[in-house]
Amino acid sequence: MNSTEISIEFFPPTTAEGAEKLRATRDKLAALKPAFFSVTYGAGGSTRERTFATVKEIAAAGFEAAPHLSCVGSTRDNIREILQEYIGAGIRRVVALRGDLPSGVVDPGEFRYANELVAFIRAETGDRFQIEVAAYPEWHPQARSPQDDLLAFKRKAEAGANSAITQYFYNLDAYLYFVDTVRGMGIDIPIVPGIMPIGSFSKLARFSDACGAELPRWMRKTFESYGDDTDSIRAFGLDVVTHLCEKLIAAGAPGLHFYSMNMAGPTTEICKRLGLAR
Repeated sequence: MNSTEISIEFFPPTTAEGAEKLRATRDKLAALKPAFFSVTYGAGGSTRERTFATVKEIAAAGFEAAPHLSCVGSTRDNIREILQEYIGAGIRRVVALRGDLPSGVVDPGEFRYANELVAFIRAETGDRFQIEVAAYPEWHPQARSPQDDLLAFKRKAEAGANSAITQYFYNLDAYLYFVDTVRGMGIDIPIVPGIMPIGSFSKLARFSDACGAELPRWMRKTFESYGDDTDSIRAFGLDVVTHLCEKLIAAGAPGLHFYSMNMAGPTTEICKRLGLAR
């Protein structure tokens, strides 16, 4: 059986019904024995309470939880308070991000970049937290140049990040090139590829255009050829993502981080195909 470590991301539900659905999803995905479940955090901390409630519930159920923590629009006191909440809940891992300002807000607060947040967490809490940061194999959409993006990543690693999770991608060479390049810069932290299972091509296309993840032309054309045939879209999506994961594992990726979109089925099926269903 394959020994590749996996982790799985959720977003905090907005309704009681969504929370119930997420519990069921989490319990199904727990069968895969993920190293941790991460929980996203809205622009400017807009989901702070829901994120914390979701994280506490995951931890109380006996799983390792890793809350996202974004710093843009925050103050040091605000971040300090959140860190103390997480310490009180027994949390030992955080995903430290710059994050986005809520629409219409222009003040970035006391932190401008994720490396400043990483350094602050280390200064405040020492080695209490395993700190994950983001990586962008196809470059951050707001980066002025690839070199600028690489230097931003280097600053996060040097500030005390333990490992990185990438934006999702479907171009293996982008990931391999990114890893080779940062290794050449003396950065040796693990860089775990982010994996986005494909359920709806139209949603994926909109999301990818917004976040700067490339959809290769051969994939886009194949999906478009299926029209409204959702079964064919799902089947092709499973094949594409499974094949990508197989190549990543063969290339020595240190793990796989699944963006579940709060659904159990696609991630479970891919892991079964990979021999990761424990």
